[in-house]
This record gives sequence, structure tokens and C-alpha cells, in this order.
Amino acid sequence: MEVVQQRILTVLDNDSVIHDTRSLVLPAEHVSAKSQDGQLIIQGALNSLLSREMITYTTQEDLVHVLTPEGAQVAQQGSHEARVWAAVPAKGEGTSLSVKDLKAKVGDDAAKVGQGRAFKNGWVGKEGDGLVKLVSSIDDVTRHELQDIEATGTLKAGDKALAELRKRKLAIQKKFLWFTVHKGQNFSLSLEKLETDLTVEMLTSGTWKTSSYKKYNFDAEGIPTNGGALHPLLKVREEFRNIFLEMGFSEMPTSKYVESSFWNFDALFVPQQHPARDLQDTFYLSDPAAALDPPPDLYENVSTVHSVGGNGSTGYRAPFSRSESTRLLLRTHTTACSTNMLHRISNQPGGFRPVKMFSIDRVFRNETMDATHLAEFHQVEGVVADRGLTLGDLIGFMQTFFSKMGITNLRFKPAYNPYTEPSLEIFAYHPALNKWVEIGNSGMFRPEMLEPLGLPKDVRVHGWGLSLERPTMIRYGINNIRTLVGHKVSLESVETSAAVRF
Repeated sequence: MEVVQQRILTVLDNDSVIHDTRSLVLPAEHVSAKSQDGQLIIQGALNSLLSREMITYTTQEDLVHVLTPEGAQVAQQGSHEARVWAAVPAKGEGTSLSVKDLKAKVGDDAAKVGQGRAFKNGWVGKEGDGLVKLVSSIDDVTRHELQDIEATGTLKAGDKALAELRKRKLAIQKKFLWFTVHKGQNFSLSLEKLETDLTVEMLTSGTWKTSSYKKYNFDAEGIPTNGGALHPLLKVREEFRNIFLEMGFSEMPTSKYVESSFWNFDALFVPQQHPARDLQDTFYLSDPAAALDPPPDLYENVSTVHSVGGNGSTGYRAPFSRSESTRLLLRTHTTACSTNMLHRISNQPGGFRPVKMFSIDRVFRNETMDATHLAEFHQVEGVVADRGLTLGDLIGFMQTFFSKMGITNLRFKPAYNPYTEPSLEIFAYHPALNKWVEIGNSGMFRPEMLEPLGLPKDVRVHGWGLSLERPTMIRYGINNIRTLVGHKVSLESVETSAAVRF
């Protein structure tokens, strides 16, 4: 670059002005820099000299024609029609050349395009099933025109001929930049190196006082900064959230990771002797170990329906312990939050009103970690509460909900949950795996759960849930959950993962 800069300064010193940089001869070249690549090299040198105020320049612009790759080939080897004419024998001097043999000689593209034009020009004709020459010599005008464009950027034959070559995609029109250069206020033949940084050594030695510095360019865009990127889980979460909001749901507050056994189990009519409460399934807190007591009337209603039953239920006929109810734990499902919200709704001013609620948040299970299980995951949960709801409504709603994700082939299988009756497992057909896979669980909350919360007897509640991780792994083709969550996650994969559209 410095050699080019020195060449520009030398020419300016001799001529005072460079009217057209296309007249410059670059170092190691023997002809003028008439190509656009040559002018780009000159522009880089001009910008460097301009930053030192050694020159000023103005940009000039011309519209020129350049050859396409196909046009460059024609300029070198001849037009398609000329190659067809050269390949076939003269009339009466041999067997005519079949179209199949012509393709083998000049190629499919040349044969296809060249036949028609050679016929149109009267250069070749049919003889039997093949082609023969009709003239002894030709003038390959197309090749000559392209060679003219290659040398001058234009064509003496005029705009009509240029338009024809553009139509044949042999040439295209481009802007060509060149420059007019004048001396600047700091013009000199010597190229002094300008400092770009103020270093510690310059400050301690004092050389910064006599050094020349490169002018700061406040218009430069600088290095593009890397923006943040959403994790694939968050992308899928946002798509689920949009589906819920589109269907008229409101989002529940789920900020409490720590819950009491009362809200996590008891209020859901899960017996205190249930295996899910064991240490091997649930994380219990040691400090603090116990929660504050729940509301007395609610605690009395829940403990009664557990131990002796009520409202047509016999309960579990098992001891109910307050110390078990107050144990603190990491919530095992967000249904603990749903239950709390149903209690608030039943006791709000004006009484119960129908609601549709959802949540997407983290839950914790004391499980052995493997390729598909972690000790924590995200649960997607929905709740619909209204009068007169039926199991048919639940199935119809599930079909609508999953169809918005593009899942239309569903099956429902009866199942058991302590707090829903009837209960249904939801299966979808997975075309890639060629089998049915479980994608969620659902059911209608039991009266033993709802009535102690204060909900009217004629209110029915649909509930369903699924994990966030499984659809995310399917969507992004991930077969090991530890490459989706945790220290093994590739930051590059997070940045490049596509947006989600079910």
C-alpha cells in the first residue's frame, strides 16, 4: 500500500493534479489501472493519504458493462452458434452430425442455445436427421462485441447491441468508480508513519510530545459488537407463551421455588404417605426446615378431607400430620402455584369468576441424571376453571392447543393422578421416530381438591402439563439434555439456533 501511496504522491508532485486515476500505472504493473479492482487499490491508498491531509480527492462514477462468466467464456472460445457451426460438417462433404453427437462435442448448453441462432443466421441447416454447414465462413459478431466490452467497458455498436447481450446474460451493467486527485495542505513526498495509539512508553519517554498522530475518524463504524442471544429453551418458552396469550390465558406468578408440603402435596389431595414425598424423589430444606402455618380454616378443610373424607368422599382414612404439612421443599411441580391461585380466586371479592391461567417455570425432582433427565426442568402448565366443564371439553381443548404447535395426530390414554379424576396421558405420533411418544399429562381436578379451597360445587377445573425440555430437544434435534442445559452447552449453538415456529 505504501508503494501505491508513493506513486500517487510522485505523480502529483510532477503534474499538480491527477485528473483521472485510470491513467495511473500501479507498481509491478505494465498497463494503466483501468479495472475496478485496480481502482479499489488506489482508493485504499487515497483514503490513507486523505487521513493525513496530504491529498484531497473527488469520486467520479461511470456506468460500464462487464462480462458475466458465460460472456467471458464466449469471448475466449467463441459464441455458442459459432461453436455449433464449427462442429458440423460442410454440406456434401460427409455425414450430417446428429443432435446427440453435437451435444457430445460442444456441450448441452452450447448445443441448445447455438442451434437456434445458427439456424437463424443461416449458418447451418438440416440434412436428414442431422446438421450441416450452409456457408464456408462466418463472422462471429457476438464474440467480437464481447471482446470489445472486455477491453473498453462499452460497445461501439450502440445500446441496442448492448441490450441484446444483457438479455442473453453475457454482459451486465455496473458502476465504475475512478478519482480526481489534488494536493492537500500537508502535501509532501515523504510518508511519515503516524501513531495510532498513545502508549505507556511514549508517556514515560516524552516522545508523545513530538510524535505525529493519525487523525481520528469519528465517522468510522468500528467493529460490530456481538449481541446477546436467547437460549433455545427461552425461544421455545416464548412460543408456548404466545400460544397461551393468543388463546386468552393470563400468566400466573410462579416466583416461589421453595414451597411447603401443604401447598405442594396436601392441598392437591396427595396423601401424606405417598411415595413421591420420599427423600429419593423430593428435595427437602434443612434450614429453615418448616414453613409458617397455612390459613387455619383451609388447613382444617384439607386435613379433614384427607383423614375422614367429606362431600361424598371417604378420604384416605390415614393420619394427617401438621409437621409433615409444614416441611419446606423445592417444588416438584408448578401445580402448587395453580392450587394457591384457585384458592385466591375462590375467596376474591365478588366470588368465583371463570379463569384461564398458565405458567412456564422451573421445578425440581430428586432424580438420577441421564441423557433425558435432570434434577431440575421446566414445566408448562395450563388451568381452566368454569362451570359445567366436561372431559370432552378437555380433549377438545387439548386438540386445539397442540394443533397450534403443528401437532394434530393425538391419542389419549386413561391414567392415574392423586389430584385428577379422570386423568389422561397425551400421546402424539412422531414421524421422525415412527412411533407414539408421550407429550403431556392432563385431567380434571378432583372435588376433594377443589371444595376445600372454597370453590363452588358446580365448578370444574381442567389441568394439564408438559415439560419444556422435550419439545425443545425435538425441535433442535438434540438427543442429550446435558448438551441443552449445563456447562456442556455450546455458546455458538445458542447464538446460531433458529427461531421457533411450530
